[in-house]
Amino acid sequence: MTRQPVGTLVRTWRERRHRSQLDVAVAADVSSRHLSFIETGRATPSRLMIARICEELDVPLRERNEVYLSAGYAPVHPERPLEDLGAARAAVDAVLSGHEPYPTAVVNVRWELLAANRAMRRFLDPLPDSLRKPKINMLRASLHPDGLAGQLRNYAHWRDHTVRRVRRQRERTADPEFTALCEEIEGYPVPDGSDEDAAHGSAVGQPDSPDSDLLAPMVLDTPFGTLSLFYVLSVFGAPRDVTLDEIALETMFPADGHTREVLFALAEHDDRDPQHVDGAKRQSFGSASS
Repeated sequence: MTRQPVGTLVRTWRERRHRSQLDVAVAADVSSRHLSFIETGRATPSRLMIARICEELDVPLRERNEVYLSAGYAPVHPERPLEDLGAARAAVDAVLSGHEPYPTAVVNVRWELLAANRAMRRFLDPLPDSLRKPKINMLRASLHPDGLAGQLRNYAHWRDHTVRRVRRQRERTADPEFTALCEEIEGYPVPDGSDEDAAHGSAVGQPDSPDSDLLAPMVLDTPFGTLSLFYVLSVFGAPRDVTLDEIALETMFPADGHTREVLFALAEHDDRDPQHVDGAKRQSFGSASS
C-alpha cells in the first residue's frame, strides 16, 4: 500500500481545517518557513513536531498514526478492542447501566453499535435482519425505510438534523467508509405522510411539553402511544487510544411525562419477570400498527 508523503498529509489536513500556514505555525510554535518545508517535502518533521501539528489541526488518532508512518516512524496510538479499555470500559458500563430505564448506545466513528443497555435494545429488537448484518448501524436503524423511519412523526426534521450532523463529522474525520455511509443516508426517501411541519423544526407530538422551544426531540409512534426523546452525545476527553478516540455514548432522555412513564413501566416489568418477558413487551417499540 503506497502512502502519501508526510508533507502532503499535513497540507491536506491544514486545508481541511481551513487554516493558513502562518496560523498553524504560530499556534504549533514552529516557523512558517519550516512548516512550508515540511509540506513541500524539503524537511522531515520530528515525532514531536508531528504531535504538535496534529494536535493543533485536531487530526483523529487513527489518521495521526498514518502521518507518523508516512514520516518513517512507528504509530504512536494503540487500538484496543472495547473490552480491553480498562477503566474506560468500566466507565462505559457504568453509564449503560446507570442510565436505565432510559436508552443508551455506544457507537464507533461509523455509528456502528458496539454496546447498548436494555432500554435501547427495546427500540432495536424489531429491526429486520437486513439492518442487523454485519452490524447494527444506528444511522440506518433510525432513517432507513425498513428501520424506525415509518414510526418517526417528525422524520423530515430528524433526517435534516442527522444529515447536518454527519456532514460535520465527515468533514472532521475524512473517513472514506463514513463518507459512503453519509451519501447513502442522504439518498433515503422521505416516507409518504411524514410531518411537513417537522421540516421547519416543529416539536411534533408534544404540545403540552414546557420544553418544546428548547429541544426538538425524536418523536415515535409506538403501541404505547407517542414517545418523545432527546439525546446527549458524550465522548472521552484526551484519549490516547484509537478506539477510545472514535467511540461516543448517545444517551436518550424523555422529552415529556408520558414517555418517562412508559420507559419506567417497561423496565419495572422486565425487572419483575426477566426470564419471561411478554412477547408484546419484547417487541414493544415495533410498528404501532403491529
